[in-house]
Amino acid sequence: MEQLRTSSFIDAITHDDIVVVDFCAECESCRAFAKTFDAAAKRHGDVAFATVDTEQNPELMAALDIRAIPTVMVFRDSILVFRRAGALPLGALDDVLDQVRSLDMVDVRKHVETPRGT
Repeated sequence: MEQLRTSSFIDAITHDDIVVVDFCAECESCRAFAKTFDAAAKRHGDVAFATVDTEQNPELMAALDIRAIPTVMVFRDSILVFRRAGALPLGALDDVLDQVRSLDMVDVRKHVETPRGT
């Protein structure tokens, strides 16, 4: 599992088809969720899993508007397709990944706002 920093975040979410990122810190709820996150990573070998220590990367936390930890984000083809503050049970994380795999990315891209000026 990769530990991301502000400088490596964009490369990480663009490198793999599906990337799950756990934004966490040294707190009890984050440590408890880390066990679930690790178990999910072992169950989903086709998915990249990474963590961001929010205490060491406050600028990334601010840029992504992370207000609670843990926060889980899932990217597919570099597009944020899932975001949730709070720990997820393993079954729920499995369900999220099944849904992400089944997304019609052509349809998703139609709904992604085109950057202004393009």
